[in-house]
Amino acid sequence: MEGKEDDRRRGGGGSSTPGMNLKNLVSREYFGHKKKVHSVAWNCLGTKLASGSIDHTARVWSIDPHGHSKVKDIELKGHTDSVDQLCWDPKHPDTVATAAADKSIRLWDARSGKGQSVELTGENINITYKHGGTYLAVGNKEDELTIVDVRKLKALHKFKFNYEINEIAWNKTGDLFFITTGLGNVEVFGDPSLLDTLHVVGKLNAHTAGCYCIGMDPLDRWPVRTVSFNHTGEFLAYASEDPFIDIANVQTGRSIHQIPCKAAMNSVEWNPKYNLLAYAGDDKNKYQADEGVFRIFGFEST
Repeated sequence: MEGKEDDRRRGGGGSSTPGMNLKNLVSREYFGHKKKVHSVAWNCLGTKLASGSIDHTARVWSIDPHGHSKVKDIELKGHTDSVDQLCWDPKHPDTVATAAADKSIRLWDARSGKGQSVELTGENINITYKHGGTYLAVGNKEDELTIVDVRKLKALHKFKFNYEINEIAWNKTGDLFFITTGLGNVEVFGDPSLLDTLHVVGKLNAHTAGCYCIGMDPLDRWPVRTVSFNHTGEFLAYASEDPFIDIANVQTGRSIHQIPCKAAMNSVEWNPKYNLLAYAGDDKNKYQADEGVFRIFGFEST
């Protein structure tokens, strides 16, 4: 499938980075899925992007960060229900994990398209790697958290919560684990891959309503209750029900750019090496059918 550049200039303020003017950059569209895209994620090198869709598939796209070469993609088929979230092995640029509503997760070789399945107990909606790449944490709709040993392809521990849990993340050193909750706070635990009981370290009283997502600063300065930091930790991109994605300067907290959107966003993620922002939402075509599209912002206009 090919990426199609959206030549509309994006409104908003300029960047504080010398030589980088966000308002002169454009987005490109990537079509391939039959239904809407729920999740996008870059590999550790920033050379491949994976997308997961409610059409039961994931795709891996080889993308030139400068936008020069033709886009190549490979389809990952095997799930029997919606692929709600995915993440890349932080150490291996060709291994991607997917979490699906079919009560399984799969680990894929992005070169061959072959995958291995681990059967779990609920409809999976969140997944994240520990930074060493040896463990995965998986959250499901039943508010259960399962720790999976990647080397053995085996579930190690399962924890049940009596309240809503949403996105999850380890910190960079792997000794702390963060869970966003429907109570509006972020709970902090010791590393759940080491123990069969969760040890509470603290609680961040973040919001007055449900907290759904979390991102980690790449410089490991603090956890935030937004969506995605860029690779330098200077920019923060976040989206909600509003018809735009906001990009803010982390130091000042000021919005420096907005990317107009056609629908509410499901996923935004910065490339780990370049200032390229992938995003996907509930876009529909003129017949009100899912477009199955994601976009990448940050290319120079041609």
